[in-house]
Amino acid sequence: MDKRERLKEIIKSKALRFGDFVLASGRKSNYYLNGKMVTLQSEGLGLAAELIFDIVKEFNADAIGGPTLGADPIVGAILSVAYRNNFKLDGFIVRKQSKDHGTKSLIEGPLKEGSTVVLLEDVVTTGETLIKAAKAVKNYNCEIIAMVCLIDREEGATDNIAKEGYKFIPLFKRRDFGI
Repeated sequence: MDKRERLKEIIKSKALRFGDFVLASGRKSNYYLNGKMVTLQSEGLGLAAELIFDIVKEFNADAIGGPTLGADPIVGAILSVAYRNNFKLDGFIVRKQSKDHGTKSLIEGPLKEGSTVVLLEDVVTTGETLIKAAKAVKNYNCEIIAMVCLIDREEGATDNIAKEGYKFIPLFKRRDFGI
């Protein structure tokens, strides 16, 4: 079984739940995909990092990051994969809001002005969280070359992200799980 198929099995068994849920977007849903159930266990995180690293390498990105909390474990794992593959890559995390102390930064990590960036998230519904993170990254005069997610719920993200002018690459879509 290849990495992608194994990751799909893990998502199906660990992250997918049925019931009545309210999503971060405020929408109601009869299913929930909890990416942290995949990215906070070793095999799921390792597979996701290797698959996303292939995308990052293809784009020859300088940095990878995304909104906290969904991107946090994935960013760290991708940096480790990059190191093992002798690929220079910086990571960063975009906070929900600026700190009120220290540097008062919205972005944590060594993001350098002018970097080429891949933004990522675990599960995407409308894409608004990635779009908000993109605005913070743009303040560093960085070029966002792609947005990647583990799972696209297919509820508007593709169109919303395209309207902003970004390339969107989900590893999986809702339909991949028969939903």
